[in-house]
Amino acid sequence: MRYPTTCILMCAVVGAQASAAPTLPLWEAGVIGGAVSMPAYPASSDRSTRGIVFPYLIYRGKVFRSDESGLLARILRTERMELDMGFAASLPARSGSIDARAGMPNLGALGEFGPRLKVKVGDVATTKVLFELPVRTVIEARGGLRQRGWTAEPRLSWSTEDETRRLSMGTNFSALFGDRSINRYFYEVEPQYATATRPAYAADSGLILLRLGASANYKLTRDLRLYGYVRAESYSRSANRDSPLHLKSTGYSGGIALAWIMARSKRPAAAD
Repeated sequence: MRYPTTCILMCAVVGAQASAAPTLPLWEAGVIGGAVSMPAYPASSDRSTRGIVFPYLIYRGKVFRSDESGLLARILRTERMELDMGFAASLPARSGSIDARAGMPNLGALGEFGPRLKVKVGDVATTKVLFELPVRTVIEARGGLRQRGWTAEPRLSWSTEDETRRLSMGTNFSALFGDRSINRYFYEVEPQYATATRPAYAADSGLILLRLGASANYKLTRDLRLYGYVRAESYSRSANRDSPLHLKSTGYSGGIALAWIMARSKRPAAAD
């Protein structure tokens, strides 16, 4: 998968707000703006830096919800386990702005859809430890829709908030795996795109990256929230580190966002 730029800004703030108070409204609408900087794709030597402003809607239903991973629908929920179907999206990248991909097809906008298992490992007061296993099919939107493969990203996360519930923080560690199709999308060089400095390469399935992330959010006022995140990634054990498009062994991303709630429902969300 590529980096879900829009979801990084919006959904992480959604997740932050979802844990900010014992009782929350069923829905909230507002505006969010921020900036993110990240590799153009995993192991790329080029970076993508974007500023984005857009409206958003949060909904906290018993079945349909939003969280830090995107939009989701709960299928099964117990005290320690939850199974849902989720969706997330990323913005496109033009190969003309990525030196290593010059002359190759652009990377289109990607949508990811599939199930996610969440298991509560620990829950003490305001501190939680979760194990998550999302498995997603990846769809590219570029001159039509194309299925680009499957990914799986087992993740262990830790989150906590202070006694005032104004500040919350979290860390997570994950490993992203892809099938041959999605790895071909990022790392394969077909013969017609080979050059003297970019030999033909056939990609294989396997590990894409290891990721360590940290985030924090602070409630400035009842309607204003500030969020920031950083991620460090290692590509040194990638299954396709021999690809001419695989140029770095490490990478990082970061971002900051400000969310302003403009309206909220009087009806509270169901107890979670």
